Amino acid sequence: MNRREIEDLRSQVRCAAVLEQAGFAVDLKGSTRRAVKFRRNGEIIIVTHEGCGWFDPLTDAKGDVFTLVEHLDHVGFVECIARIAELVGFKTMEPEWPGQKHHRKSEGSLGDRWRERRRPCLGSATWNYLHDERCLPARLLQVAIKGDILREGPLGSMWAAHTDNGGTVTGWEARGPQYRGFASGGAKVLFRLGPEVSSRLAVTEAAIDAMSLAAIEGSREGTLYLSTGGGWSPSTEEALREAAARPGVQLVAATDANAQGDLYAERLRALAETVGCDWMRLRPPMEDWNETLKQREKRRRERREKGVPHARRPHQGRLRPAEPALDTGDRDAGGPEDVMKD
Repeated sequence: MNRREIEDLRSQVRCAAVLEQAGFAVDLKGSTRRAVKFRRNGEIIIVTHEGCGWFDPLTDAKGDVFTLVEHLDHVGFVECIARIAELVGFKTMEPEWPGQKHHRKSEGSLGDRWRERRRPCLGSATWNYLHDERCLPARLLQVAIKGDILREGPLGSMWAAHTDNGGTVTGWEARGPQYRGFASGGAKVLFRLGPEVSSRLAVTEAAIDAMSLAAIEGSREGTLYLSTGGGWSPSTEEALREAAARPGVQLVAATDANAQGDLYAERLRALAETVGCDWMRLRPPMEDWNETLKQREKRRRERREKGVPHARRPHQGRLRPAEPALDTGDRDAGGPEDVMKD
């Protein structure tokens, strides 16, 4: 990480956010506007310089937000970066000073924070992370960017929007080379890639897995690729219920190939039975769909390096799956032989 990225991160996270996350609380009686005292049991930290600096009155320790994390958590600089990056967008509790009026300007809403971020573009750190490290194809990324569901987060990370049934951004999944999380103050509903009115709903646990499955299937016609963000909130269940209740819908449980994924699949099956729609379990051959996609791309690279010619597909007017992702005749489809036939 270069100096500019470090400075960008330092400017976005104040010391108060670190302290609140660590369980400190403001001691209003011992604070002033320029020096805010935080307490945790017998520990005291004074925050100065409009939240950018701090010092410990009981020791000689002082510094910026990075040294504060080092001081509290006893970790190295690389781990500090990861922990501070998770606090980007964290809303702190501002002290109410005596005589202060209550029309203080509020911080930006989720929508404002989302709109202020750039969309990924070719060659950006976020694009390179998704395309090079996660192996998501450029064409699919362009579709997602055009659909306004991706943003560039800090340190080359990706923000993937969760929206409600009215299309309002409620939060975003944050994934990057150094950290993962969800928008502070946001709510998990659903990440959505594809036509809103679709006959096939493929539900995954992460936005990157949803996009990976879309890449594997060649963005199958009539499919809406969804992510719960690893959660199962009432808002998520209600959004799924509403989408699955449409006539002729098939609910595909494309969750991870582990115990948690099976648990989510059972919840989806129960939901499908409740609303009376068709249901299918689609299990990735690897741990998740992104690992499956990366393994496929690895095999393709190895074939190219060995000089094995790659078969060209005939021109098609409409984008269709490169290989069938599931066997529609099997109610519990999704084994390795069903997903990939390289």
